[in-house]
Amino acid sequence: MKVSKGSISLFLAVCFLLLSCATVPVTGRKQLSLIPGSTMLSMSFRQYDEFLKAHKLSTNVGQTQMVKTVGKRIQKAVEEYFAERNMSRALQDYEWEFNLVESSEVNAWCMPGGKVVIYTGILPLTEDEAGLAVVMGHEIAHAVAKHGNERMSQGLITQMGGMALSKALEEKPDKTQELWMVAFGIGAQFGVLLPYSRLHENEADHLGLIFMAMAGYDPHKAVEFWGRMAKMKGGKTAPEFMSTHPSDERRIRNIRELIPKTMHYYKKGS
Repeated sequence: MKVSKGSISLFLAVCFLLLSCATVPVTGRKQLSLIPGSTMLSMSFRQYDEFLKAHKLSTNVGQTQMVKTVGKRIQKAVEEYFAERNMSRALQDYEWEFNLVESSEVNAWCMPGGKVVIYTGILPLTEDEAGLAVVMGHEIAHAVAKHGNERMSQGLITQMGGMALSKALEEKPDKTQELWMVAFGIGAQFGVLLPYSRLHENEADHLGLIFMAMAGYDPHKAVEFWGRMAKMKGGKTAPEFMSTHPSDERRIRNIRELIPKTMHYYKKGS
């Protein structure tokens, strides 16, 4: 039987995609991961430094310390969670950093390698450490679940014909930069942000609740936080955080269902 070149190419492409998979913690879902972790970290560290140089850090000592305190507690929880599952290697090159940036935007994000930014505009909604832990746990969950890598990989296939990241950076730097910013929900200056998929959001909600519980924050606070976000959304234009994190009754119902599954992780008084 004669096999066409097209069939061979398709077969090789399928094999490549099957081999280019990672596994998401908790769910065990296989995800597309075309970009080496070392490449993602290198780009993340560079982009994070550039972002901090271009934006003003908060001068509010109390709020800044709160961000760092909550961040460290969530970091410890993540490291403990991964260690218990013999997955510490996935975090070995992380260089955790937690910064509060002066901005009226209601936003927060985490790049690969534990590079976190909280905008001062979201603090009135987080209200306290527990509310902030909801946000940070959720955003860090996106990072450790490698949702950004998955979205970048999908973008390289759908928008750049499967071009390697190194080649994309060389030949289409602006488009690649836009793809990166979209993948991690950083600002609106690069165009309309695409929402995370419901699958990604459910995974981040689940992992985030576990991380905040292990860090000593009551997961029930997540219902209160997302309720405040939903009220803020109302009939108005959604803030940046909402454009990538849909807050609705379905999400809150889902979180209520997840809470009993995560309460055994709760380390009250940690």
